[in-house]
Amino acid sequence: ITLSFLVLFLFQRFVMPPPAPVPSAPAGTPNQTAPAPAPAAPGAPTTQAPKAPEAPEAPAVAATVSESNARQIVVETSKVKAIFSNQGATIVHWILKEYRTDAGQPLDIVPGGAGPDAIKPFALTVDDPAISTRLKNAIYRVTVNGAPAGEMVDVTASPQTIVFEAASEDGLSVKKTFVLEPTSYVIGFGADVRKGSERLNPSIQWGPGLGDDIARAKPASFFSPSYNTPAQAIVHKDGKVERIAFTASGLREGAMRYAGIDDHYFVSMLLNEQNTQVVRMDFAPVSVPQPDDPAITGRYVNYSVRFQTPQDLSRFFFGPKEFDTLRAIDPEMTRVINFGIFAWLAAPLLGALKWVHGFIGNWGWAIIVLTLLINIVLFPLRHKSVVSMRKMQAIQPKMKAIQDRYAKYKITDPERNNMNTEVMALYKAEGVNPASGCIPMLLTFPFLFGFYNMLSQSIEIRGADFVGWIHNLSAPDPLYILPIVMGIAQFWQTKMTPSTADPAQQRIMMFMPIMFTVMSLSFPSGLVIYWLVSTLFTIGQQSLTNYLIGAPPRPAAK
Repeated sequence: ITLSFLVLFLFQRFVMPPPAPVPSAPAGTPNQTAPAPAPAAPGAPTTQAPKAPEAPEAPAVAATVSESNARQIVVETSKVKAIFSNQGATIVHWILKEYRTDAGQPLDIVPGGAGPDAIKPFALTVDDPAISTRLKNAIYRVTVNGAPAGEMVDVTASPQTIVFEAASEDGLSVKKTFVLEPTSYVIGFGADVRKGSERLNPSIQWGPGLGDDIARAKPASFFSPSYNTPAQAIVHKDGKVERIAFTASGLREGAMRYAGIDDHYFVSMLLNEQNTQVVRMDFAPVSVPQPDDPAITGRYVNYSVRFQTPQDLSRFFFGPKEFDTLRAIDPEMTRVINFGIFAWLAAPLLGALKWVHGFIGNWGWAIIVLTLLINIVLFPLRHKSVVSMRKMQAIQPKMKAIQDRYAKYKITDPERNNMNTEVMALYKAEGVNPASGCIPMLLTFPFLFGFYNMLSQSIEIRGADFVGWIHNLSAPDPLYILPIVMGIAQFWQTKMTPSTADPAQQRIMMFMPIMFTVMSLSFPSGLVIYWLVSTLFTIGQQSLTNYLIGAPPRPAAK
């Protein structure tokens, strides 16, 4: 298992080429499927983020419902600071109050790096490009609960309904309704677009997202974090969760429970909990050089939503992949967090970590305490495994003697069956079960992988301070102290562990701590703390086992 993991890691790091920049796909009309963009040739220029479709200039039509000037409206909830623009009636900033960027600034998950002309969330497009352009550029009248809206809207105490309206003399009218709640990342949205007496069915454009730091891909290096999941499409349909890689465009249609885009820690998605309305989702990747540093490329995914029939109100989630928050909305939403095949164990471990944190108040110490508790629970299994390995080690000279006697026979020779008979008789005489050494260890693997997946995906440790130089448990150790100490501890543990392998295999095993040390240089500090504490506990357990059953037997003189 260790060698397989190592091969996969080294292959992805050194052999697999990084994905080429993907050219953007302009947002097509709702009744057309955008073709998948061809991979960019090496060295090809990276394209800009998709812009709203533009139509040829048409004669201006006088507005009957509008405001005199473009302006921004700031909406404050206890979780979010949202900034709307009355030009286009879109969200230009969605700032999460409880989360920070790598630079310590409040996190805006509407990506500013995609450029000022990029599509903003809740822009609308229809089949007629000229009307789509008018919907984008119109100055909307803004009201809150029926009264004219000021520059600030307070949603910290009770839900508020914000309505954007625009109309013109030729009979085109549009009404956008937003419903925000004080303590939720869910935003209700409805669109009523009419051309005379006809109600049009618009596509809801989201534009590129998300604006997390993960989207800003720096030039690859060996020590850069490799565990972060970049932006990708995610769809829950027919009871299954599908993730569409960044490099692939996609069209999905059907009764989806939810669909949108996510990255490692955040998600933007349509909630279709009733699962009755057929939805069409269009996804397209886009890479954008960042204006502050052209060497850094923003990797985003643009998506749009179109219902089978116009909807008066639908719901969107735009926030963190926090387990309890998602579960409170819909238990199925917790599958957005990619815990992998050990999700059944990672979720309870996350609950246990939160419980410990409630007493300690520090995520780093909570990881240490929970790691110790898990290792205490696993102590009997590991002790049994070590005792069995010690017995196997003690009978190795006799095993070797039997194997040497039959070395002259080929594997297909019937005499080989006699060797197996003698080996089994030796096991029985010495009271050794060869499976008792590995089975207890295999039973501990789900806990190890479950804890690993939990720590690598949990937003709770994102930006969490520990002690000393560790100020972000989700980022690598900036001084590489923890990985080096962990490597030393693993080397010590390997030296102590009884082994029945031949000298060549033992030398290979002594090399493994070096490889794990190098790999852990780019792993989150929280994960390295977990591995370090587990290794130190195993060393202590091995010492106790040696004390209880005695020192390993010395090899007999020939």
